[in-house]
Amino acid sequence: MTRYVLGRLGQALLVVWAAYTITFAVLYVLPGDPVSLMAGTNLGFLTTAQLDELRHEYGFDRPLVVQYLIRLGAAVVGDWGHSIVSSRPVVDVVGEALVSTVQLTAVGLAVAIVGGTTVALATVWTKRRWPAQLLALLPPLGVAVPAFWFGLLLIQWFAFGIPLFPAFGAQGPASLVLPAVSLAIPTGATIAQLLTRSLDATLAEPYIQTIRARGAGTGRVLLRHALRNAALPTVTMTGLIVGGLLSGAVVVETVFSRPGLGRVVAQAVEQQDVAVVQGVVVLASIVFVLAGLAVDLLYPVLDPRIRAAGRRPVRSALGGAA
Repeated sequence: MTRYVLGRLGQALLVVWAAYTITFAVLYVLPGDPVSLMAGTNLGFLTTAQLDELRHEYGFDRPLVVQYLIRLGAAVVGDWGHSIVSSRPVVDVVGEALVSTVQLTAVGLAVAIVGGTTVALATVWTKRRWPAQLLALLPPLGVAVPAFWFGLLLIQWFAFGIPLFPAFGAQGPASLVLPAVSLAIPTGATIAQLLTRSLDATLAEPYIQTIRARGAGTGRVLLRHALRNAALPTVTMTGLIVGGLLSGAVVVETVFSRPGLGRVVAQAVEQQDVAVVQGVVVLASIVFVLAGLAVDLLYPVLDPRIRAAGRRPVRSALGGAA
C-alpha cells in the first residue's frame, strides 16, 4: 500500500510539473512583450532604457531556460512570483479569486450529483417504454451542449424573462443559482450516463436476480443493493469530473460576470501575465491529481473485493486505467 501511494504521489508531481512547463512554454510563444503590456498607456512616455530596466527587474532579459529554472525553483518553495500587472504576489491574486470559484464549483458538484443520480435511477426504475426513452435522451443532450450555452438560456429565461434570479454579479446566494445550474448540467449528464449503464449491467447480475426472487421490490433492489456497486465506475471518474467542473467554472464565471478564477485567467492571458496564468494552471492540476488519488484510495473502501496491497486497483473500462 505504501509503495502504491508513493508511486501515485510521484505521478501526481509529474503531472503538476508537466502542466507548469507546458504553460510556461506556451505563454512565451505568444506574440507580444509582457513589459510593453505592463506599461499600458504609459508606454509612449518610457524610454528604451527604462523598458530595459523593467525587463531586467522581472528577469525577462535572461535566456529562456534560465528564466524557466529560476521560476521553477522558486515555485517549488512556494514563491509563485508577482503579477506584472498589479505587482501583487500571485498567491494573493489567486487566493482571493479562488474563494468564489470554490463556492460555485462545490454547489455545481452537489447539484450535478443529485440531478445525475436522480435521472439515472428514474431511467432504470420506470417500466414504461416512452418515459424511459425520454429520460435516456437527456444525458447525451446535456453532454453535447456546452455550459455557456445553458448559461445564456438560463439568463434569458430566469433573469430577463422571469426575473427570479440576478443575471450577473455575485451578491448573495441568489446570484449563485443560475451559474451553479449551468455548470452542473453537463457534469450531471455525464454522471447520469455512466450510472445508467452501470445500473443496467448491475441489475443483470445473478445476485440481483436472487434478491428479487426473495421478494425484494424494485426500490429496495435499486437503492440498497444495486446503487452501491453501480456507482463504482462513476466514482472512478471523480477526478475528471472535478477537473471538468473547475475548467467549466472559468467559462461560466465569464458568462455571468462573476469574480473568480475565470476573470483572473482571462485578464492574465490577455496581458501575458505569465506568473498568474501558471499559478492558476498548476492549482487546477493539483486539484485534478488529488481528486484522482483520493478516488484510488477510496476504491477498496467502496468495494471490499478490491485490495491495493501489492497491486493497483482494477478499474472498470468506463473509468480508464488507475
